[in-house]
Amino acid sequence: MSWVLAIAGLVVLVVIHEFGHFTAAKAVGMRVEKFFLFFPPKLVSVRRGETEYGIGMIPLGGYVKITGMNPEEELPPEIAARAYYHQPVWKRIVVIAAGPAMNILLAFVLLFALAFGMREVTHDVGSIEAKTAAAARLEPGDRIVSVDGVSGDQERIAKQIGTHKCQGKPTDGCRATTPAHVRIRRDGETKTLEIRPRYDSDTGRTRLGFSYATKPEDPSVTGAASIAADDVWQVTSGTVGVFAKIFEPEQRKKLSGIVGVSEVTHQAVEFGPREALTLIAIISLSLALINLFPFLPLDGGHIFWSLVEKVRGKPVPFSVMERAGVVGFLLVMVLFAIGLSNDIHRLSGGGFHLR
Repeated sequence: MSWVLAIAGLVVLVVIHEFGHFTAAKAVGMRVEKFFLFFPPKLVSVRRGETEYGIGMIPLGGYVKITGMNPEEELPPEIAARAYYHQPVWKRIVVIAAGPAMNILLAFVLLFALAFGMREVTHDVGSIEAKTAAAARLEPGDRIVSVDGVSGDQERIAKQIGTHKCQGKPTDGCRATTPAHVRIRRDGETKTLEIRPRYDSDTGRTRLGFSYATKPEDPSVTGAASIAADDVWQVTSGTVGVFAKIFEPEQRKKLSGIVGVSEVTHQAVEFGPREALTLIAIISLSLALINLFPFLPLDGGHIFWSLVEKVRGKPVPFSVMERAGVVGFLLVMVLFAIGLSNDIHRLSGGGFHLR
């Protein structure tokens, strides 16, 4: 069932994206010939008015076919006036941008709604795992002040604990050769404990074996909107950052293809609805951002050439856009190949780690 829900979530993202193009095209008076989920060959379809609605056989996306997307296409006079390239530049940009805009809007709405159920991670010890380094030394309610003199957020503390290594090649459960000096506050008193972290093969580093306690944030409406906006910005800057440094090996490893996205979404669904909805929001936003890159056949490529036409004051020759489209297509294929290669590595042993 979790796989069905994961795939359904990804299908919703495609439908939302294409629905944006569809409704915008109808709103500005363009003629929409087809609205399909997935790519041909056609499995099933039904015609309503001038538009054919259907489902394709290849589950790699979806598409909306608007009359006159090829400026050199000869059209009957009765429909030529409603063709894509016979419309003003602003209408074309609105129609193309509507797809990514719907994905961005969906991401914001989901993150906004999820903000009301958020819990803030504290610096207090919550639960302690049995048979771990922390089991005999820490107690629930202890406040972690610092480790080896290093203070800060939970990730910084975890990294400092991870500096304590096992001797030789680490094995699951091995003890670090040096103890971590954990400064805590317990019952109003501050004390320092020496605890030797143990290696955890699942996380790939040494850890003490406890989790932090949480408390509800309970934000206001404006606070929830601010949290959602911050999350949108973080995902945006992170996504752009990965592609800006695509030639760096460590950045390339972060890319995932459709296999990786499906697998991680499946994991998120198994963890719970909050994790699943959060991941759907992130994927929706990432889908929008990638589509806005200024290369054909991506949406951003259509917007880019429309803006070039506006600046030039006359249409760009279709042959020029075709040549540019080849470059854009090759770039998309390279990114797809990198993502698929990373997916294969993870499936063959690297693993997908959602958290």
